Amino acid sequence: MNHNRYLLCLLICAMLLYFGVPKLNVLAPGKEGLFAAAWLLLAFLSAAGNLAAFLYAPKSRKVPLDRQPHLKERKVPRGYGN
Repeated sequence: MNHNRYLLCLLICAMLLYFGVPKLNVLAPGKEGLFAAAWLLLAFLSAAGNLAAFLYAPKSRKVPLDRQPHLKERKVPRGYGN
């Protein structure tokens, strides 16, 4: 399930970069250039974090039904006459 979420976030970051980069002017003087540089930095950090989480997330193992602990019968020791 987490892999799907990481992939979705990565695709959203890519879409934001695709639409945002042509409109940003990093070389502009003053606050506009500072905003553009900060926006790009945060967008790339977000994309890098999601990519790292997607690639290095632990693989989920599927446990057979007979090996799952909550499905096994529990044997309760019974004490009669104590």
